[in-house]
Formats: sequence, C-alpha cells, structure tokens
Amino acid sequence: MRRKYIHTTKENRLFVAKAFKVSERMVMMALSFDRNGENAEKMRRLALQRGGILMNELPMMETFHDADGYMRQYLANGALLEFNKKDNSGDVFFKGKNVKHLDKVMVSDIEGIQNWALSLR
Repeated sequence: MRRKYIHTTKENRLFVAKAFKVSERMVMMALSFDRNGENAEKMRRLALQRGGILMNELPMMETFHDADGYMRQYLANGALLEFNKKDNSGDVFFKGKNVKHLDKVMVSDIEGIQNWALSLR
C-alpha cells in the first residue's frame, strides 16, 4: 500500500533526461521506482544529488491525542485504533466492532498494528 518516489522539479527531471539521453517519461518511471536496473538507479541518485527528496506515499490517517488519556487514529479503510496512554492497552475497531484487543503496546508496535488494521476489509 505504501509507494515511494523521488520528488524533484521539472527542471531537474529534464536535466536527468538530458544527462542520460532518455525521455522525461523514462525519468519519471525511474523516479517513481516503476523502472529498475543500473540506469534507473543512476537516474535516482542524480535526482537526489540535485535536491530531489525521497518521499513515501501513505494512506491518509488522522491521529488525536484526547484529554481522556487516549490516542485515537482513524485509518483510510474506516478502522479506528484506540490506545490508552495510561495502561498501554489498545483496541482495533472495524465496522463498529472491537476486532482486536492488545496489552502492553509499545510505540514500535504501532506500525504493525496499523498495517494489520489497514488490511481489514
């Protein structure tokens, strides 16, 4: 679900295209990781050296830290993650039902919980 790409200006994409004697479309495919291989790697490296930024596209989600001591995160597929900051427990809700309860949740666990919750259909 995640997609990485290199964000850069049109000027820099044209520079890379000219340097490798390829079309701007080929550069875009390399920068969006749709093309791989030695030349694509070199195009990405040059784009980064010229100020490109490696980006990671993620599903939109909102996170609220409420006064009641909970962190609530609303995921793109409608799932709700609710973490109690006092006792480190957590719950995953989907379609109005509590589908998973978690104890001793650590910050390093949250990404895995998010990925699992995003897979719910």
